[in-house]
Amino acid sequence: MGNIGSYFKKQSLLYSDLKDDKELYNILKNETRRQLDGLELIASENFTSKAVLQANGTIFTNKYSEGYPGKRYYGGNEHVDELELLCQKRALEAFSLDENEWGVNVQSYSGSTANFSVYTALLRPGEKIMGLDLPSGGHLTHGYKTHSKKISNSSIYFESMPYIVGKDFLIDYDELDHRADLFGPNLIIVGASAYSRDYDYVKFREIADKHNAYLMADMAHTSGLIASKLLKSPFDYCDVVTTTTHKTLRGPRAALIFYKKQLKDKIDFAVFPSSQGGPHNNTILAVATALKQVATPEFREYSQQVILNAKVLAYSLKEKGYHVLTDGTDNHILLVNLSNKKISGSKFEKLAERCNVSVNKNTIASDKSAFNPSGIRIGTAAMTSRGFVENDFIFVSNIIDEIICLANKIQDAASSTKLVDFVENFNLFENEIVSVQRKVLEYTKKFNLPQ
Repeated sequence: MGNIGSYFKKQSLLYSDLKDDKELYNILKNETRRQLDGLELIASENFTSKAVLQANGTIFTNKYSEGYPGKRYYGGNEHVDELELLCQKRALEAFSLDENEWGVNVQSYSGSTANFSVYTALLRPGEKIMGLDLPSGGHLTHGYKTHSKKISNSSIYFESMPYIVGKDFLIDYDELDHRADLFGPNLIIVGASAYSRDYDYVKFREIADKHNAYLMADMAHTSGLIASKLLKSPFDYCDVVTTTTHKTLRGPRAALIFYKKQLKDKIDFAVFPSSQGGPHNNTILAVATALKQVATPEFREYSQQVILNAKVLAYSLKEKGYHVLTDGTDNHILLVNLSNKKISGSKFEKLAERCNVSVNKNTIASDKSAFNPSGIRIGTAAMTSRGFVENDFIFVSNIIDEIICLANKIQDAASSTKLVDFVENFNLFENEIVSVQRKVLEYTKKFNLPQ
């Protein structure tokens, strides 16, 4: 608990004026405690630096600036123009891109809006997109729909056919080729939210060229690792590349759209005015702050540690008998099938939360129901930001195993296999839950948030 006060003291410039609003201040303080006192294993989350937090709370919050540098709809934007141009420059530098070949839009509010902006820029309504199916590890915005309902706007406004992973849980490129021949896509999307291996961009490009289709990469999860040159680069093969900035890039919640220069006008118009209004200038400042950090040797060392930690965690879990899909990972993500441990992903997530461990349930491609998934998705980026190295992820592996053992005890005592009955029995095992909580708290209190 001691590190909470220490962290708040260091953040005094950010927090001090909130103290008069006791309700909000207490919520903020409790969330800080939750983040500091737990294991953050959600692959979509990270801990950003103090500089990024400060940048996100600056006076740029006050400025409205519809339009683009030199072409604003309001006055007083000379410094906003400087900021946006600097952010674009840093984004290109972070990924070693030639400004004569590539441009970047830094205004998107999130990855979802960035992706939809790309679709509206490059396609007419009703044209065809192909992305990895959600149960195979894809993302909602890549055209997800069920047999009975179109779930994402990307499937409502565009026709979509997914490609899938095979029995080995790796992308089936032959099946992708076959489906593309049947479907005739106008755009193919490379990328996922729960896939632990790198991509064969050459094969994707070949299939896209066969159908005269655009090739887009959504590198939201792996962009920091790509910037560090630890994974293959999509820029060698794709027409457009999108990314969020808050995962392995360790920035604020926002998104970037990189595009071949000939697509600049289409992409910019699709972001503004087609999809959104004025940009969040304070967030662009925070993105620029993070991108400067990405371009340092220290960030590359961090990215290397992220991947090493994921590999160690995968190995340790496999030694304990866990089914780690694809038998390991190339990035920061592990997808673990808990079927052989007799506990669903939903039950593990609920119990883990009570034990100060944040992890998300996740569908496995072989699951019959998305409402009762067999898997969990684990990411190593956040705890690596707090200083975890290999031995610390052995501790994480042990905690995961303790939670599984406890979950089996709770399930055995429950009156049914329903999640609600499983949760109702937590009170019968309160002492054991608290014991795991204390282990997590004692371990994590040695690690602070990034400075």
